[in-house]
Amino acid sequence: MSVNESPAGRQPTATYDSPFMKACRREPVPHTPVWFMRQAGRSLPEYRKVREGVPMLESCMRPELVTEITLQPVRRHGVDAAIYFSDIVVPLKAIGLDLDIKPGVGPVVERPIRTRADLARLRDLTPEDVSYVTEAIGLLTRELGPTPLIGFAGAPFTLASYLVEGGPSRTYENAKAMMYGDPELWADLLDRLADITAAFLKVQIEAGASAVQLFDSWVGALAPADYRRSVMPASVKVFEAVAGYGVPRIHFGVGTGELLGLMGEAGADVVGVDWRVPLDEAARRVGPGKALQGNLDPTVLFASTEAVETKTREVLDAAEGLEGHIFNLGHGVMPSTDPDALTRLVDHVHARTAR
Repeated sequence: MSVNESPAGRQPTATYDSPFMKACRREPVPHTPVWFMRQAGRSLPEYRKVREGVPMLESCMRPELVTEITLQPVRRHGVDAAIYFSDIVVPLKAIGLDLDIKPGVGPVVERPIRTRADLARLRDLTPEDVSYVTEAIGLLTRELGPTPLIGFAGAPFTLASYLVEGGPSRTYENAKAMMYGDPELWADLLDRLADITAAFLKVQIEAGASAVQLFDSWVGALAPADYRRSVMPASVKVFEAVAGYGVPRIHFGVGTGELLGLMGEAGADVVGVDWRVPLDEAARRVGPGKALQGNLDPTVLFASTEAVETKTREVLDAAEGLEGHIFNLGHGVMPSTDPDALTRLVDHVHARTAR
């Protein structure tokens, strides 16, 4: 189903005519909508205060805490969309995998997935496994009113890279060894992860999320031919599984300049672009029929206000004439970013693009 169509039996929600949703649908907007990846997080003192003493995964399972953290950047920055506070490994934890998020390291898997027998540990995800997600989104949508809530999940390749490596990696040697050396096992692993990811996104949409973003954070490590053959089928499966809901689907990865066209082909309505490719060139690579999201370098926010505004104008100028544009950073907000710089950036984009 096209994102421009109303799903059968579903009435337009309070968020339907918001600038963010209009941009996703490539419709005229009153101003370019803005939100930031990792807008709810360590850059905010109020976040650090409410998270004090609470482990990351536990914080993702407390509905009231998730609600508060998700709302914090909306209150502070006036962004045009909230993104659900969670982590890409939450559905893996929910199905019983022994993993944790270690401070300063990231997700660590106690027993990596390396053999066909290991696949048996990846059971189906049910709504009951993540009932706290349904509860939190219910609380959030009541608080957010006309501000859209973006649900999200990790894409099969990025989840597989953590599961096979056992934690973060710069080279993905174990994951790539499986992909090249045992392509059948690799395909079955990604297919299983696609089912889990789709189920996780469905829970969020059915609870009230207005849009969803699939984070394939590390897929930029692949050549286009390898992506098309070994990764794209699983991403396509995820996007097709949620197509019937009619909510906008966003696809994002880092270092994916060579993959932008393929990532658009995978089924997203909006393609996220990191800071390495100007948006006008990204539009050429993605092709017509897609909105774009991005793409200010997150480190620009450490420069002077004047420099931030100059670089922001470059992004907006490159986005001139796009079918739809959502302003965002080219990756997540860095923890030491001054929150006031983000607030000023939102105000600047809104003022400069007011129509």
